[in-house]
Amino acid sequence: MSTAANTSNTALVPRIEGRIQVIRGLRVMVDVDLAALYGVPTKRLNEQVKRNRERFPSDFLFQLNAAEKAEVVANCDHLQKLKFSKVQPYAFTEHGAIQAANVLASAQAVEMGIYVVRAFVHLREALAANADVAKRLAELEMKTESLELSHDTFSRNTRLQLRQLLDAVRELTTPPDPPKRPIGFVTPEDKKA
Repeated sequence: MSTAANTSNTALVPRIEGRIQVIRGLRVMVDVDLAALYGVPTKRLNEQVKRNRERFPSDFLFQLNAAEKAEVVANCDHLQKLKFSKVQPYAFTEHGAIQAANVLASAQAVEMGIYVVRAFVHLREALAANADVAKRLAELEMKTESLELSHDTFSRNTRLQLRQLLDAVRELTTPPDPPKRPIGFVTPEDKKA
């Protein structure tokens, strides 16, 4: 693969991350999004899953219930078409997404499967880094509180500044809201990019 192609495909990881959702406490991708990435109709993806059901245990794949489907539709603008679908969508975990790429066995599915895995891994690493920072902030906050109790000379202004600093750092470590669809007309070239 050429360097230019690799660079453009690496830009896919953040876009794929935007399609990963947390349902039932698991990070998953809905069948519609996964099928689009793999370049197949959702119906074909689900047919292959049904034909190879033994390859998809419950920790790889599960079907959304009506309440979960309604929540996904409400939270994701790009999934509004699911509102009118009679079938409940499937949710694929990281391992299920890999298995789906293997079952489809198309060149695009295999290639995109790599980027899907990278997106899941990147999210896992970011979550671990944020958890570490949050733990350190809590420790620092406990130390400053004990310092406040032990030193009466610790000025009120200094305590306030320290509290503001801790709050600002904590705000920076919280994950941002998912990106929203741009406003206005989007050309077909912009959709591909």
